[in-house]
Amino acid sequence: MDPSELRYYEDDDTPTMKTIKGATTGFISGTIWGTIVATWYDVPRVERSVALPGLVRTLKMMGNYGMTFAAIGGVYIGVEQLLQNYRMKRDFVNGAVGGFVAGASILGFKGRSISTAISAGTALAVTSAFIDAGGQTTRIDTGKEYYPYTTKKRPADS
Repeated sequence: MDPSELRYYEDDDTPTMKTIKGATTGFISGTIWGTIVATWYDVPRVERSVALPGLVRTLKMMGNYGMTFAAIGGVYIGVEQLLQNYRMKRDFVNGAVGGFVAGASILGFKGRSISTAISAGTALAVTSAFIDAGGQTTRIDTGKEYYPYTTKKRPADS
């Protein structure tokens, strides 16, 4: 079977479920990234009114990055699925438009600038189109199947 045909045999999820999965995946990866970024900053000084300032700052950064990544993932997948159902085609254009809308709306809103919106949307659109046009896979199918058990019969012991 051709690797380009495998994408048509994916799970029969609804577009809404795919959007929720994209937002959830974005939230989880954004939270992890927020944790990593929080470790790069110095711990704020201790104040009387704030208990555990380092923990509070870390949790805020985790939430901020998590929600941003969730919004990007949700908008990207949502627009991609909307276009796929509207156009009745599954090609790189859907992902490119989804990437542009996600980048321009979410990152442009956070940057509060039209130029930031256009550049972020363009960056996500080009990245998505590059990945989609490249066959949508990072693995090469060699045709060899790996089983967690052996398929050869053992000789009978006498």
